Amino acid sequence: TKVEQPSMEKVLEVHALYIEELKRSAPSNELLHPSGGSLRRGHSEVMAEGDIRIHVESSKLLSLATIKRRSVLNLNQMSSPEALTDITLDGLKLLSRGKVRDVYETSDPTALLFVASDRISAYDVVLNNGIPNKGEILTKMSLFWFEKLKDVIPNHLITAEVDEMPADVQVHANVIRGRSMLVKKAKVLPLEAITRGYITGSAWAEYKSKGTMHGIKLPEGLRESQKLPEPVFTPSTKAEAGQHDENIHPDEAKRLVGAAIYERVSSAALELYTRAAEYAKTRGVIIADTKFEFGLIPSQDSNSPFVLEGQPMEVILVDEVLTPDSSRFWPVDGYTEGKSQASFDKQYLRDWLTKVGFVKGLEKGPNGQGWTIDTNVVSETQRRYEEALNRLTDGRN
Repeated sequence: TKVEQPSMEKVLEVHALYIEELKRSAPSNELLHPSGGSLRRGHSEVMAEGDIRIHVESSKLLSLATIKRRSVLNLNQMSSPEALTDITLDGLKLLSRGKVRDVYETSDPTALLFVASDRISAYDVVLNNGIPNKGEILTKMSLFWFEKLKDVIPNHLITAEVDEMPADVQVHANVIRGRSMLVKKAKVLPLEAITRGYITGSAWAEYKSKGTMHGIKLPEGLRESQKLPEPVFTPSTKAEAGQHDENIHPDEAKRLVGAAIYERVSSAALELYTRAAEYAKTRGVIIADTKFEFGLIPSQDSNSPFVLEGQPMEVILVDEVLTPDSSRFWPVDGYTEGKSQASFDKQYLRDWLTKVGFVKGLEKGPNGQGWTIDTNVVSETQRRYEEALNRLTDGRN
């Protein structure tokens, strides 16, 4: 068959369709990297069930790229070769810009749009550059856990399908597909619900100094990364952007949110962690610790023990769940107590940042311009996040 020679405008149109198809296929597809060189000339036709075939002719080279259904995340930056750190959605009101997520108002007064960028933070400092595809990885992993743990406590997810979102959101499909969730509007509790199964990080530092963890007395003789006798709920404050979360004793957390809400949050966090950790072990991953967030929404139960301004409320799970951003993931193989562990999370990035000179007081960088991650550290961090996703979800939603 003779290959047509379309205009460059047509080529760019085809390329845009090609990238859009990759993003659309991301949740459950197999993608094989196209062979051949750069896409200079070509045309496409949509085949069966999302397949696209692109014929490319350049310098008498004809290559056939067949894209089949699998996971776009196996392609290391194919759908997003550069990190997406600054997202603008014209027509939607930006309510807040967090360390990772942007939250938008929608035409549905009961719903918000969460968009996960590729920004990354360490020690509560947002770095200058991000990690390609990170927002997609976090979203896919959160969706997996929301479904798997939905019987423990209700969560804020309405849908992650852009085509099911309000019309004012759908117009941004090409930007937010794969990295967004429509969620219930909730009053977020001012508490980080940290749950620990192993002693590491700031908990280990406190234990070495005082023999305690968040002010809780622990047995003598524990070693770094040792498994605790049972999971422990160790809350912290929820700081504003640019500020540091502070570890607090459970009694202080109880005073902060009230006894009834504290009991619901702490018991839910412990059950969520225990269930997730048991499953993760079967996938070759130790969840050393993790952070949950909870919120309140109006309840239909007039006898609810949770009341806000006279309105009965329900406690739900919000934000992200059990991702490499909010958890410490260690490989089961090679785990040895008494030292720091290899990981599939951002501990690698924290270690690098410390090595290049970060200390409290230098949040804005040594020259006041912030901290920029080295290229090799970006690639390795992305690899670790992808490894966590692949191990824990096995490519499933």
